Amino acid sequence: MEGMVATVLQTIRHFIGYNWAALAITLTCVSLGVWFALVLARYVGIALNLFLDTTAPLSPGPAAYGRIHGDTVRFHSLDGTPLAGMWLWAPDRRASRGTVVFLHEFGCDRYSCVRYARPLLRAGYNLFAFDFRNHGASTETEGYRPLQWASNRELADALGATAYVAQRLIDEGLPARLGLFGISRGAALAVLAAEADPNVRALICDGAFSTEAVCISMMKRWARIFARIRLAYENHPPFFWRMMAWAVIKRAQCRTGCRYPSVQRCLRRLRRTPIFFIHGRRDSYIDPALARVLHAAAAPPKRLWLVHGARHNQAAVVAPEAYARRTISFFDRYLADGPGVAKKRPRRAMAVGAGGR
Repeated sequence: MEGMVATVLQTIRHFIGYNWAALAITLTCVSLGVWFALVLARYVGIALNLFLDTTAPLSPGPAAYGRIHGDTVRFHSLDGTPLAGMWLWAPDRRASRGTVVFLHEFGCDRYSCVRYARPLLRAGYNLFAFDFRNHGASTETEGYRPLQWASNRELADALGATAYVAQRLIDEGLPARLGLFGISRGAALAVLAAEADPNVRALICDGAFSTEAVCISMMKRWARIFARIRLAYENHPPFFWRMMAWAVIKRAQCRTGCRYPSVQRCLRRLRRTPIFFIHGRRDSYIDPALARVLHAAAAPPKRLWLVHGARHNQAAVVAPEAYARRTISFFDRYLADGPGVAKKRPRRAMAVGAGGR
């Protein structure tokens, strides 16, 4: 028995002696893999709390924009959730220049359209604004807590709105050409809806953002406070943050029962749809550099306006005359009747179920 043990030990010694370099490399790789997995497990949990609990900038209250009254209606999201909407018709709806669907920011309601889109009414456009679920007069979905991130549930609301508006226009003998005007989370949803609905001919995105990019920016901003291992935030390769963002979004999807579609990937697939990006240069919530990233990902025709002195969603307040002039000019070129109208082919509808990515 002792001889057998001695033989085994000698064999092991010989194996290590001849293969020490390969074993050292293997052990190093395994150690690095274990370290990386432990860091991810530790800090994904922290980043997930930031993702779920970080407070969005305060939305404007009614006193900030007044109140406007239109024809109130009820319609349904694509998943059947009852929603509240409001038509603001041009003085002569049959001679209107086009129809714009307004997508409000997180924590606000349909009446905030006055702050951003009222000049379009004066210019002769029809405007349809609605409340996302768990906002305004729309249905409170039981067990669902909306976040400032664009999810498949709000996408179902946006597509329900565009489908309802297009059908209403068809019923009245009007062209079902739609413009989308989104603010912050509503702007991200406008991009996602534009890919899925062929009736969308142009969109304005004020304060739009990509969930992944903002998640990475947020983790970098807070890493020095929460991370105790300096290697978790110093000398990090870009793929580390991308992996972190992917893991956080995956965990968040499991926790909330929602999907968070990629706005950036959607922009790369979206073709021949004119987009006008508006962003405040002093935005401390969504870095203006991220607006440049989205603009770069979009196909032409596209525009980018970085507004001096404006914070998040404040461009219409800081530069109201220029805001009105530029938004009207954009829709006049790409939505109203005339040679500048961009043509689109029908596209396959995007799945909006509550399943995984």
